[in-house]
Amino acid sequence: MIELMRKRQDVADGTLEAQRLEALLTNIRACTICRVAPRGKPLPHEPRPVLRAEASARIAICGQAPGTRVHASGMPFTDPSGVRLRRWLGVTDEEFYDASRIAIVPMGFCFPGLTAEGYDLPPRKECAPAWRASVFALLPKVELVLAVGRPAQLWHLGKDAGPTLGAAVADWRRLIARSGVPVVAPLPHPSWRNNTWLKKNPWFEAEAAPAIAGMVRSLLDS
Repeated sequence: MIELMRKRQDVADGTLEAQRLEALLTNIRACTICRVAPRGKPLPHEPRPVLRAEASARIAICGQAPGTRVHASGMPFTDPSGVRLRRWLGVTDEEFYDASRIAIVPMGFCFPGLTAEGYDLPPRKECAPAWRASVFALLPKVELVLAVGRPAQLWHLGKDAGPTLGAAVADWRRLIARSGVPVVAPLPHPSWRNNTWLKKNPWFEAEAAPAIAGMVRSLLDS
């Protein structure tokens, strides 16, 4: 009887957790903080926050911010970067977009705009302080965080992120082996702009990416 009561309470707690997360995501998707209370210049276009999460997710992909194609589609990583990232992780499109298994929580939820040279601006400074702690508080089952790019590495690894993105990714074995949950695995951003870095560091796709893909597969299949 006690065990049955515990199971029922676990179900109730899980349902409440899921409801709280969905309410939070609804608020985030309606967020306009970068227009009404910006840190610096306001966002030059209509906000369109893009993220996916369910309370049951065991993996969280934390990139930088949506690009132009993702801003248009409203779905994360619907661009060549997403194709490369899914290849690195060894997952299908169906697995990648199954929010019950993989949460996608970027550092900035809205497309931040472009520089004069046509490059993506850094993630907006408002998003992370306003929302990220609350989101992860409602993702208690996450066991693996994929920190894709420098902003996510600094947020999730702190001082352990090292002096540069390259240093963090090169230290992937030690960082993955650190004690504690979730495990944080550093990855470079899969953008074509990192092609030169990838060519200079072939060990990433030869060694690090397969090891991280193995961790992802283990969590997806268990």
